[in-house]
Amino acid sequence: MSNETEHYDLDMDRTAGNQLQTLKRLVKYALHYKTQLLLALLMLAVAVGTELAGPLVAKRLIDVHITGIEKPWHVTEAEGPYTVGYDGARYKRTDHFGEGESRGAEARVLQADKNYYFIAGPVSFDGARSVTPEGKLAIKRGTEERVYDARLLSSAEMFAFFRPELGGLIRLCWYYFGLLVVSAAFSYGQRYVLQAASNRIIRDMRTDVFGQMNRLPIRYFDNLPAGKVVSRITNDTETIRELYVTVLANFFTGTIYMVGIFTALFLLNASLASICLLILPVLAVWIYVYGRKAKRYNRTIRSAVGEINGVINESIQGMQVVKAFRGERKMESEFETINTRLFTFRNKLLSLNSWTGYNLVGVIRNIAFVAVIWYFGGEALSSPEAVVTLGVLYAFVDYLNRLFNPIVNIVNQLPNLETALVSAERVFVLLDEEGEDVSDRSMKRFAGNVKFENVSFAYKEGEYVLRDISFEAKQGQTVALVGHTGSGKSSILNLLFRFYDATLGTITIDGSDIKGMPRQTMRDHMGIVLQDPFLFTGTIASNVSLDDPSISRERVEQALADVGAERWLLNLPKGVDEPVIEKGSTLSAGQRQLISFARALAFDPAILILDEATSNIDTETEAIIQNALEVVKKGRTTFVIAHRLSTIKSADLILVLDRGEIVERGDHDSLMQRKGKYYQMVQIQQGEFAPTAAC
Repeated sequence: MSNETEHYDLDMDRTAGNQLQTLKRLVKYALHYKTQLLLALLMLAVAVGTELAGPLVAKRLIDVHITGIEKPWHVTEAEGPYTVGYDGARYKRTDHFGEGESRGAEARVLQADKNYYFIAGPVSFDGARSVTPEGKLAIKRGTEERVYDARLLSSAEMFAFFRPELGGLIRLCWYYFGLLVVSAAFSYGQRYVLQAASNRIIRDMRTDVFGQMNRLPIRYFDNLPAGKVVSRITNDTETIRELYVTVLANFFTGTIYMVGIFTALFLLNASLASICLLILPVLAVWIYVYGRKAKRYNRTIRSAVGEINGVINESIQGMQVVKAFRGERKMESEFETINTRLFTFRNKLLSLNSWTGYNLVGVIRNIAFVAVIWYFGGEALSSPEAVVTLGVLYAFVDYLNRLFNPIVNIVNQLPNLETALVSAERVFVLLDEEGEDVSDRSMKRFAGNVKFENVSFAYKEGEYVLRDISFEAKQGQTVALVGHTGSGKSSILNLLFRFYDATLGTITIDGSDIKGMPRQTMRDHMGIVLQDPFLFTGTIASNVSLDDPSISRERVEQALADVGAERWLLNLPKGVDEPVIEKGSTLSAGQRQLISFARALAFDPAILILDEATSNIDTETEAIIQNALEVVKKGRTTFVIAHRLSTIKSADLILVLDRGEIVERGDHDSLMQRKGKYYQMVQIQQGEFAPTAAC
């Protein structure tokens, strides 16, 4: 396992078992938009309430307006909208009589098979109905049986008995339709508001993560590949967005649904609703057990995704080297190893989801339906008077069906919940890294007097790459650093630019210790040109100014002219507005370097650092830059790292480093007269000594 992976795994181990803290931090982000979230929850409650009112409306529609025709009818003398004329008499259903209104003889309208029959008298009990050959209606319950004289109702007569209920039936249908419309409107509203709030939360989180990336020291990126950092900013935050948009929405919706459904169930039948409450502890245990198993799988999956991003990023960045040295097979093998690990753990998670997913919900659902049948059937057998109406049975079954929909939704979101929590842990690990706030302070321009006093530095504890470095560069001087690869040249400039801080000793600018200065503030007056310059997508002008509003277009053009780029720019169709694609891959190395020089000069630095800046430039371009530098170095303290010793002959001070120590110092002439290491290096480059002579 790589050092980067070990570093990551140690971070993740520190967060193991800390999901509660992660949830608190996610809630803290959400509370920035508590108004929108509360509005979404309120709209959700209205949507759920109106939707759950549907079965109660259906219950009344069935029990009152459809099957209510089988309630007792009584002869009445009054006329009204609820009276029905039949066989020379007027009848009115018992539930439509007003208080104190006189009732005549009782009659019944009952359904048998597909027909309705009129019985001129009361019925002793209800049960299985059948029509005898003589046309009479027989009702049997257990061993008891009663036979009644009955008249078959024609369609018109049957409709006459239903007609009083048509107004109420149509009214309830409109109520039901209105509830559906209100539910749909509020469901849309809560989903829109919730997703909008979630997008804002993730926008803030991504801003924080990217800001934190800018706060982190260079040392942090030595230990974590760019692909893994990108994975945390993009993939992990997108997974967290799904937590707010989908997971929490389903959990909140499911919770409100279940509260509403259990309330309705208790209103319908408290005993059976109490039995159904057993579903809740089963669901809680289920979520707990699933979470413990899924967490480990998801950590490995997210880690593998980050490693894959790292490998892909590295492969793209080094594609020329990979192809040049025929390393395609090796890169494919490395990718396949990580990809196989990702595949294996995704399958393990898939297996876990299959065991604890929809099938388990189906088992619990079937058990609940068996309980309903057993309960209602047992009540009917033990107490005939306790037989429920068709409307109650319909509503109870409907609510029971609806109860399992949010449970299924919650269960289906458990994998996403665990994935999001693991992603949140990864993001918060990055946010918790110690960094330094970007300072907005300003300070007057340096004079440019730089002093190193007994400076030692180690990238890793105890492994010093610089030892007891002391020298002074005065304003306007040029200091050149030379030495073999690994001698510490770039490390000195890294310390001066405060990419790293010295382990021992002090570095001062104009007499002030740089450790007491904000990094960004001191860098306002420093410029750097690297051996391999980096260009951003945009134009040549934007790469020189870096879109700094304080740098005018005239200043950009002047900087390009100072480095001798005007001849090259004349050949471009759009001049300084010529597009630059990622990394400036359509430009030559020399052209990229000229832009990099112009960028440093446009910012008018008091201290200019050239880190092997002419090593990738052809001889003609180098001559142009050397002439330009003689002009732009005036008034600036310049540090130069150069392998081409011919380019530093005019330096005021040349420091020769060997294994992290300064072994020689002086100007070109004095060092040549000493005939030491510097003299040997010059002779080797001029071809007068064999390479071994320098050893």
